[in-house]
Amino acid sequence: MKIGKTIPLLSAAFAAAAFFCGVAGSAFAHSRSDGGSHAGLDIPEISHGEMAVMSDYRSGIIDLASRAVDTNEPFRRMLNYAEIQYSYCLWGRMPGSVTDEESPFNECAHAYLAATKAVLLSMREMPREGAAAGEIISAVDADMVQRGLALITCRFSGEAFNTADIVEPRWRGIPFHVASMASLTGLASLFGLGVFALRRFSQPKAQSSE
Repeated sequence: MKIGKTIPLLSAAFAAAAFFCGVAGSAFAHSRSDGGSHAGLDIPEISHGEMAVMSDYRSGIIDLASRAVDTNEPFRRMLNYAEIQYSYCLWGRMPGSVTDEESPFNECAHAYLAATKAVLLSMREMPREGAAAGEIISAVDADMVQRGLALITCRFSGEAFNTADIVEPRWRGIPFHVASMASLTGLASLFGLGVFALRRFSQPKAQSSE
C-alpha cells in the first residue's frame, strides 16, 4: 500500500479510536455510584453459573415477555430495565462478558441477566404465559444440572440490583482486559476502513487528458 493511501487510513483509525474513548469516558462519568439508587424495583442476585445458562435463553424469555398480555407496571418496568441494561452492556457482544469474572463487562452482564431471570419468574404466575415460562424454567434448571453450574460463583454473584440503577461496563478496565481491548480495537479498525473506503469511492475520478 502506498504511503499516500496509508495516511488517511491511519487518520480514520485514530479518529475512530478517539470516538470510542470519548464515549467510554462519558459513560464512565455517569457510571454506577458506590451507594446506588434504590428508588426503583429490587432485583435479586444471579449466580455466575446461572448466567451462563440464562444467557442462552435470554432472547426467548424477552420475546415471550414482550408478547405478554396480562402484565402490570412492575413487570413492564423490570422488562424495560432488562432491555436497557442489555444495550448498555453492548448487547452481550463483548467476548467473555458472561463467563469471565475479570471482564469489564461482567458486572453489567450480571445486571441484565438478573433482570431477565426476574422477568421469567414473574411470568410463571401469569395465566397465559405461565405454561411457557414454566417450560423455560425447567429447561434452565436441567441445563444447570447437566453442565454442573449450580454451585459456580464469582465476586458479583451475591450482588443485588435495582431498576433505578444502571450498571455500566468498567471502562477503565478495558485496556487491561485482552479480549475486550482486542474486540474494541478491531471494531475501531473496521470503522476506520469503512471511512477510508467511503472517502475513496466518493471522490470523483480524474479525467484522462487526450
